Amino acid sequence: MSAGSPHPKDEVIGQYRRHADWFDKARLKTLFEKPVLDAALSAVSADVLDGLDVLDLGCGTAEPIAAYLIGAGSRVVGLDSSPEMIAHCVHRFPDMEWIVGDMRELDLGRRFHVIIAWDSFFLLCQEDQRAMFPLFAGHLLPGGTLLLSTGTEDGEAYGDVNGEKLFHASLSSAEYERQLADHGFTVVERRVQDPEIHGHTAWIARRDRESL
Repeated sequence: MSAGSPHPKDEVIGQYRRHADWFDKARLKTLFEKPVLDAALSAVSADVLDGLDVLDLGCGTAEPIAAYLIGAGSRVVGLDSSPEMIAHCVHRFPDMEWIVGDMRELDLGRRFHVIIAWDSFFLLCQEDQRAMFPLFAGHLLPGGTLLLSTGTEDGEAYGDVNGEKLFHASLSSAEYERQLADHGFTVVERRVQDPEIHGHTAWIARRDRESL
Protein backbone atom coordinates (compact mmCIF):
# COMPACT_ATOMS: atom_id res chain seq x y z
CA MET A 1 0.00 0.00 0.00
CA SER A 2 1.64 3.25 -1.12
CA ALA A 3 1.82 6.36 1.03
CA GLY A 4 -1.42 8.31 0.90
CA SER A 5 -3.47 5.50 -0.66
CA PRO A 6 -6.64 4.33 1.11
CA HIS A 7 -6.41 1.43 3.50
CA PRO A 8 -7.91 -1.74 1.95
CA LYS A 9 -10.65 -1.77 4.61
CA ASP A 10 -11.91 1.52 3.17
CA GLU A 11 -12.08 0.11 -0.36
CA VAL A 12 -14.70 -2.57 0.32
CA ILE A 13 -17.82 -0.48 -0.30
CA GLY A 14 -16.47 0.85 -3.59
CA GLN A 15 -15.54 -2.65 -4.70
CA TYR A 16 -19.04 -3.96 -4.14
CA ARG A 17 -20.49 -0.96 -5.93
CA ARG A 18 -18.28 -1.49 -8.96
CA HIS A 19 -18.76 -5.23 -9.09
CA ALA A 20 -22.42 -5.62 -8.07
CA ASP A 21 -23.50 -7.15 -11.37
CA TRP A 22 -20.51 -9.50 -11.41
CA PHE A 23 -21.26 -10.52 -7.83
CA ASP A 24 -24.89 -11.25 -8.65
CA LYS A 25 -23.83 -13.66 -11.39
CA ALA A 26 -20.90 -15.21 -9.50
CA ARG A 27 -22.55 -15.66 -6.12
CA LEU A 28 -23.38 -19.32 -5.41
CA LYS A 29 -27.14 -19.85 -5.41
CA THR A 30 -27.07 -23.43 -4.06
CA LEU A 31 -27.97 -22.21 -0.54
CA PHE A 32 -25.28 -24.17 1.23
CA GLU A 33 -26.09 -21.89 4.17
CA LYS A 34 -29.48 -23.58 4.71
CA PRO A 35 -28.42 -25.64 7.78
CA VAL A 36 -27.38 -22.57 9.76
CA LEU A 37 -30.23 -20.42 8.48
CA ASP A 38 -32.73 -23.02 9.63
CA ALA A 39 -30.94 -23.35 12.96
CA ALA A 40 -31.00 -19.58 13.51
CA LEU A 41 -34.71 -19.38 12.71
CA SER A 42 -35.64 -22.32 14.89
CA ALA A 43 -33.55 -21.04 17.82
CA VAL A 44 -35.76 -17.98 18.29
CA SER A 45 -37.26 -18.51 21.73
CA ALA A 46 -40.34 -16.33 21.29
CA ASP A 47 -43.51 -18.09 20.09
CA VAL A 48 -44.09 -16.34 16.77
CA LEU A 49 -47.17 -17.37 14.82
CA ASP A 50 -47.20 -15.04 11.83
CA GLY A 51 -43.63 -15.04 10.55
CA LEU A 52 -40.29 -13.73 11.75
CA ASP A 53 -38.91 -10.24 11.28
CA VAL A 54 -35.39 -10.70 9.93
CA LEU A 55 -32.68 -8.09 9.42
CA ASP A 56 -30.16 -9.13 6.76
CA LEU A 57 -27.01 -7.04 7.08
CA GLY A 58 -24.96 -7.02 3.93
CA CYS A 59 -27.86 -8.54 2.03
CA GLY A 60 -26.12 -8.36 -1.35
CA THR A 61 -28.56 -8.91 -4.21
CA ALA A 62 -31.11 -10.87 -2.12
CA GLU A 63 -30.25 -14.28 -3.56
CA PRO A 64 -30.08 -16.85 -2.21
CA ILE A 65 -30.38 -15.99 1.50
CA ALA A 66 -33.09 -13.32 1.58
CA ALA A 67 -35.01 -15.21 -1.12
CA TYR A 68 -35.03 -18.32 1.06
CA LEU A 69 -36.13 -16.40 4.15
CA ILE A 70 -38.94 -14.69 2.25
CA GLY A 71 -40.05 -18.04 0.84
CA ALA A 72 -40.16 -19.39 4.40
CA GLY A 73 -42.59 -16.65 5.41
CA SER A 74 -40.20 -14.19 7.07
CA ARG A 75 -40.51 -10.45 6.69
CA VAL A 76 -37.05 -9.34 5.58
CA VAL A 77 -35.41 -5.96 5.93
CA GLY A 78 -32.19 -5.95 3.93
CA LEU A 79 -29.39 -3.45 4.34
CA ASP A 80 -26.37 -3.07 2.08
CA SER A 81 -23.91 -0.26 1.49
CA SER A 82 -24.06 -0.74 -2.29
CA PRO A 83 -27.01 0.98 -4.03
CA GLU A 84 -26.30 -1.23 -7.01
CA MET A 85 -26.82 -4.33 -4.89
CA ILE A 86 -30.01 -2.94 -3.38
CA ALA A 87 -31.38 -2.23 -6.88
CA HIS A 88 -31.30 -5.98 -7.55
CA CYS A 89 -33.14 -6.62 -4.28
CA VAL A 90 -35.88 -4.11 -5.07
CA HIS A 91 -36.34 -5.60 -8.52
CA ARG A 92 -36.68 -9.13 -7.16
CA PHE A 93 -38.73 -8.51 -4.04
CA PRO A 94 -40.42 -5.10 -4.25
CA ASP A 95 -42.71 -5.87 -1.30
CA MET A 96 -39.84 -6.16 1.16
CA GLU A 97 -37.88 -3.28 2.69
CA TRP A 98 -34.41 -2.61 1.28
CA ILE A 99 -32.09 0.03 2.73
CA VAL A 100 -28.89 1.52 1.37
CA GLY A 101 -26.76 1.95 4.47
CA ASP A 102 -23.62 1.10 6.38
CA MET A 103 -24.10 -1.52 9.09
CA ARG A 104 -21.59 0.36 11.25
CA GLU A 105 -24.15 3.17 11.51
CA LEU A 106 -27.11 0.88 12.22
CA ASP A 107 -29.90 2.80 13.96
CA LEU A 108 -33.28 1.60 12.73
CA GLY A 109 -35.23 2.28 15.93
CA ARG A 110 -36.82 -1.19 15.97
CA ARG A 111 -36.01 -4.75 16.87
CA PHE A 112 -36.04 -8.04 15.01
CA HIS A 113 -36.41 -11.73 15.76
CA VAL A 114 -33.29 -12.60 13.77
CA ILE A 115 -30.24 -10.70 12.55
CA ILE A 116 -28.01 -12.22 9.89
CA ALA A 117 -24.59 -10.93 8.86
CA TRP A 118 -23.33 -13.63 6.52
CA ASP A 119 -20.09 -13.02 4.61
CA SER A 120 -20.41 -9.33 5.42
CA PHE A 121 -19.38 -8.88 9.05
CA PHE A 122 -15.84 -10.09 8.36
CA LEU A 123 -15.39 -7.31 5.79
CA LEU A 124 -15.19 -4.87 8.72
CA CYS A 125 -11.92 -4.12 10.47
CA GLN A 126 -11.45 -5.44 13.99
CA GLU A 127 -12.35 -2.16 15.69
CA ASP A 128 -15.56 -1.89 13.70
CA GLN A 129 -16.45 -5.51 14.44
CA ARG A 130 -16.16 -4.87 18.17
CA ALA A 131 -18.42 -1.84 17.83
CA MET A 132 -21.13 -3.92 16.13
CA PHE A 133 -22.03 -6.04 19.16
CA PRO A 134 -24.02 -3.34 20.99
CA LEU A 135 -25.76 -2.57 17.70
CA PHE A 136 -26.71 -6.21 17.28
CA ALA A 137 -28.05 -6.29 20.84
CA GLY A 138 -29.97 -3.06 20.36
CA HIS A 139 -31.75 -4.36 17.26
CA LEU A 140 -32.70 -7.83 18.55
CA LEU A 141 -35.76 -8.75 20.55
CA PRO A 142 -35.12 -10.72 23.74
CA GLY A 143 -35.06 -14.34 22.68
CA GLY A 144 -34.01 -13.36 19.17
CA THR A 145 -31.02 -14.87 17.43
CA LEU A 146 -27.91 -13.61 15.70
CA LEU A 147 -26.19 -15.50 12.87
CA LEU A 148 -22.65 -14.46 12.01
CA SER A 149 -19.98 -15.87 9.76
CA THR A 150 -16.49 -15.00 10.98
CA GLY A 151 -12.87 -15.96 10.82
CA THR A 152 -11.26 -18.08 13.51
CA GLU A 153 -7.98 -16.31 14.32
CA ASP A 154 -7.08 -12.77 15.27
CA GLY A 155 -5.77 -10.89 12.24
CA GLU A 156 -6.36 -9.65 8.70
CA ALA A 157 -6.49 -11.51 5.39
CA TYR A 158 -7.60 -11.02 1.80
CA GLY A 159 -10.20 -12.59 -0.39
CA ASP A 160 -11.12 -11.71 -3.95
CA VAL A 161 -13.90 -9.83 -5.71
CA ASN A 162 -13.71 -9.99 -9.51
CA GLY A 163 -9.92 -10.06 -9.45
CA GLU A 164 -9.47 -7.36 -6.80
CA LYS A 165 -8.03 -8.06 -3.37
CA LEU A 166 -10.81 -7.87 -0.80
CA PHE A 167 -10.13 -7.01 2.83
CA HIS A 168 -11.15 -9.43 5.59
CA ALA A 169 -10.56 -9.33 9.34
CA SER A 170 -11.25 -11.53 12.32
CA LEU A 171 -11.08 -11.43 16.07
CA SER A 172 -10.03 -14.54 17.95
CA SER A 173 -12.70 -17.12 18.70
CA ALA A 174 -12.22 -16.37 22.41
CA GLU A 175 -12.92 -12.70 21.83
CA TYR A 176 -16.06 -13.42 19.80
CA GLU A 177 -17.31 -15.52 22.71
CA ARG A 178 -16.49 -12.73 25.14
CA GLN A 179 -18.13 -10.03 23.04
CA LEU A 180 -21.31 -12.08 22.71
CA ALA A 181 -21.44 -12.83 26.44
CA ASP A 182 -20.77 -9.22 27.39
CA HIS A 183 -23.68 -8.06 25.25
CA GLY A 184 -26.26 -10.47 26.58
CA PHE A 185 -25.93 -13.39 24.16
CA THR A 186 -25.70 -17.11 24.74
CA VAL A 187 -24.03 -19.15 22.01
CA VAL A 188 -26.50 -21.77 20.76
CA GLU A 189 -24.32 -23.29 18.06
CA ARG A 190 -20.84 -22.77 16.61
CA ARG A 191 -19.50 -24.45 13.50
CA VAL A 192 -15.79 -24.07 12.77
CA GLN A 193 -14.68 -24.29 9.15
CA ASP A 194 -17.50 -26.75 8.57
CA PRO A 195 -17.41 -28.55 5.19
CA GLU A 196 -21.23 -28.74 5.19
CA ILE A 197 -21.32 -24.95 4.86
CA HIS A 198 -18.36 -24.71 2.48
CA GLY A 199 -15.74 -24.29 5.18
CA HIS A 200 -17.40 -21.32 6.87
CA THR A 201 -17.26 -20.61 10.57
CA ALA A 202 -20.72 -19.74 11.87
CA TRP A 203 -22.05 -18.49 15.20
CA ILE A 204 -25.68 -18.68 16.27
CA ALA A 205 -26.33 -16.78 19.49
CA ARG A 206 -29.54 -15.98 21.36
CA ARG A 207 -30.05 -12.63 23.03
CA ASP A 208 -31.20 -13.59 26.52
CA ARG A 209 -30.83 -10.33 28.40
CA GLU A 210 -30.10 -6.65 28.07
CA SER A 211 -26.43 -5.84 27.58
CA LEU A 212 -24.54 -4.50 30.60
